[in-house]
Amino acid sequence: MLAAYAAAYPEVDLVLRTGTTAELVEQVLEHRLEGAFVCGPVDHRDLKEETVFAEELVLVTAKRITRPEELSRDAKLKIIVLRAGCSYRQRLETILTARGIVGLRRLEFGTIDGILGCVAAGLGVSLLPRSVVAAAGREGRVALHALPPEEAQVATVFIRRRDAYASSALEAFLDCARPAPARVAAAE
Repeated sequence: MLAAYAAAYPEVDLVLRTGTTAELVEQVLEHRLEGAFVCGPVDHRDLKEETVFAEELVLVTAKRITRPEELSRDAKLKIIVLRAGCSYRQRLETILTARGIVGLRRLEFGTIDGILGCVAAGLGVSLLPRSVVAAAGREGRVALHALPPEEAQVATVFIRRRDAYASSALEAFLDCARPAPARVAAAE
């Protein structure tokens, strides 16, 4: 999507920032960002949101873990997550609590590579989109465990302020980001 946009509009300077869902929502609300991709849904009266794509979340563990049920036997289990405000972190805590795994300690990292390295070393578990960790799983660095659809499915939405001017550059970007059926509907 970014490559298509950059190729179609080389004269536009695109600035990307990363952050947790909570941080990015706050920055859009405070007019510091024109828009952001975040884990949805986001229910805020000042924000307009548009689903861009769906992702499947997977439980990421060390290779030695063959079934997620094994996690409940590890009294020293830690979750390896991004900093507070990450929606995947909150979802992981909910998923583990539903399985009776509570009182977990956390290791917080600022990068996915840091998280994957610690999970691979057996320091704990994480929850990430399959698309992000598929290569690490194929390479045998970590084990990926599917979850039931109600826990695994998550929408990535693009948010922006309702009262903000949408520049032609932003509209073109959104057109590149939208799935094909949504592009047709938006044009009508």
